[in-house]
Amino acid sequence: MFILNRASFRQLLVVAFLLVPALLAVVSVRGLYTLERLMIETRQGAEHAARDSGNVQRLSERSVTMERAARQFLVLGDTALRDRFDTAAREAADAIAQLGNSPPPDALLKNWHAQLDTLRALMSGSPSTAAERDVAITNGFRDLGQTNTEIADHVQRMSEARNQALQSQLEDGRRALGQRVIAAIALAALLAIGFAVWLARPLKRLESAIVALGENRMDDAIDIPGPSDLRDLGRRLDWLRLRLSELDSDKARFLRHISHELKTPLAALREGVALLEEGVTGALSEPQREVARILRQNTAALQSQIEDLLRFNAAAFEARRLVRRRYDLSMLAHQLVDEQRLQWQARRLQVNVTPGPVWAEVDPDKLGVALGNLLSNAIRFSPLESTIQFALSTSTSGVQIDIIDAGPGVAPEDRSRVFEPFYRGERQPEGALRGTGIGLSIVHEYVAAHGGRIELLAETEGAHFRISLPSAHHHD
Repeated sequence: MFILNRASFRQLLVVAFLLVPALLAVVSVRGLYTLERLMIETRQGAEHAARDSGNVQRLSERSVTMERAARQFLVLGDTALRDRFDTAAREAADAIAQLGNSPPPDALLKNWHAQLDTLRALMSGSPSTAAERDVAITNGFRDLGQTNTEIADHVQRMSEARNQALQSQLEDGRRALGQRVIAAIALAALLAIGFAVWLARPLKRLESAIVALGENRMDDAIDIPGPSDLRDLGRRLDWLRLRLSELDSDKARFLRHISHELKTPLAALREGVALLEEGVTGALSEPQREVARILRQNTAALQSQIEDLLRFNAAAFEARRLVRRRYDLSMLAHQLVDEQRLQWQARRLQVNVTPGPVWAEVDPDKLGVALGNLLSNAIRFSPLESTIQFALSTSTSGVQIDIIDAGPGVAPEDRSRVFEPFYRGERQPEGALRGTGIGLSIVHEYVAAHGGRIELLAETEGAHFRISLPSAHHHD
């Protein structure tokens, strides 16, 4: 394990790619070697069987030559015929001696040699006994032929036994090779799966760490186990996390500082404009009153923007400090609808909420702010006497919250930027003050902090926002 941790991801990947084919190659080479050995033994067995068969054939032929020479010798008494008999007898004995792969039993060999000695003895004697000796030689060669047949049968049985043994070895080798190949494939698959799981685990941790950085979750230290280069990458990501945390804290301090610094002179400016409008410093002409009115409107708008900036900064800070608990989202939806009852009743709207409990592990206060912003937007953009749908549903992956209105919807050119801070779309309600563009960005911050996702779905009319929250076992 120490060596594995010291190795880099690339080196381990190369080892994994080489180890699997190497294992299969070893099994294949060993199987080929076994088959080659069995083929050689089969070929040698066939050669030995052919040689033994030839020797048995030669024995039979020489026995016929011996019988013919012996009977002619008894009649003619020619020594050349006796020499032919002796030569054929030596060649027959030599053929039996060459049956080394299928040697006959000792008893059968002794019987054959004894019969041959008897035949030799019968060829010697006086001419007066030639007739009796001829009958004895005929019987003797009949017995020798029977012995030759027994030797041939023995050789054939031995050859068949060798062939059967080779067939069994071939079958065993084939079965063993198949088992080794199956075992090698299974072991290679296990090795591949093991390497894949072992190498994928740090990649999964790496992905989770990057997602956490993208969702601005900076509290958990990043520690990536596994190969050395991935652990180095994890340390760099942790350095990036610390650096981003410092930058985020600097940004928050800057925003708080600049906002508070701006509020003091802005308050003095508002008080000065109020004094001017009240005529404390003297009566104002009509053009001067118009200038004072413009100053008052702009200072009010600037103060509102500063307060929104502080609110967005506070929301971004609070989004990282969720207090989760099991909560009924349908009850939360009804609470938000009741809180904004005056607003939607003033526009004679109807707000439909999905009945029944829908439970989730959430921070109800922060999720309530996000859903409240979406509901406020829907009320603000909905035409008079229209309907707002507040739908909740569950699935195996988590909870879905859909808020749908019948307003003008979001312009196509605004869809990609609608969740950016301080971005205001082109379509605004008639006669309403133009928003500051932080409502949806706060919604995005709180939903992302829950590990969820908010989408603006494409609709032919109206706006359809969908929040997808993971189930309890999907969030960290």
